[in-house]
Amino acid sequence: MKLKLQDLVFPTLFTLFVFALWESLVRGLEIKSSILPGPLEVFQSGVANFSKLANAFRLTGLEALLGLLASTVLGISIGAIFSQSRWVRLSCYPYAIFLQTVPIVAIAPLIVTWFGYGFQSVVLISGIISLFPIITSTTTGLMHVEQDLVDLFRLYKASRWQILSKLRFPAAVGSILTGLRTSSGLAVVGAIVGEYFTGYDPKNFGLGYYIFTTYSQLKTPLLFATVFTSTLLGLAFFLGINLLSSTVLRHWTYNIGREEIA
Repeated sequence: MKLKLQDLVFPTLFTLFVFALWESLVRGLEIKSSILPGPLEVFQSGVANFSKLANAFRLTGLEALLGLLASTVLGISIGAIFSQSRWVRLSCYPYAIFLQTVPIVAIAPLIVTWFGYGFQSVVLISGIISLFPIITSTTTGLMHVEQDLVDLFRLYKASRWQILSKLRFPAAVGSILTGLRTSSGLAVVGAIVGEYFTGYDPKNFGLGYYIFTTYSQLKTPLLFATVFTSTLLGLAFFLGINLLSSTVLRHWTYNIGREEIA
């Protein structure tokens, strides 16, 4: 999908309007910067701490990426197992729901106890938070295949693995990518939350750690700058997954079209 000029102009103009209104209110009402800094002060704080925020951006991005990769591999594998056995699905699916509903605050102390503070614990939390949508989307996509097609494969004596790999997985590509879009945002949130609770490292600090320290030290302008940096990271993941999805789907549609013509 190609972006039109108006797709960029109108959001940009609205953003500039919001920032101008924000700056005017802060100056007009003489609000203390410790309560609500203006966008100019936030920008200046971000520039002054650019190297720290850039390093935190890279660290949190790597943690989120590894967590997303782990949840993708594990989620697709679990979804494939669930699609092949009704009894396994009924027995184990509640545990998948448990991963989505349990507060991360409740299991963070256990993760720290088992894996310690730092990088590995943050990746684990990011993977746990982003796992459920991939399990759900993969299971749904693999199971929602036309029965006539399944019967046709069975008529030609296709094995269970052949049906899964040549029929169910190709039909589930769209659903898996949809779950991946959802999980990409959750992976970033999971990395930041993980850093907030378990991400202390004496050498490297992520965005979650800076959010915690700037809040506790009342460095509100830097806090806002860190929040905006976190937003940029989430946007980068969203755009990256969208690009991957469009590329995969376009390639998939092209190949299907060639097969039909042949």
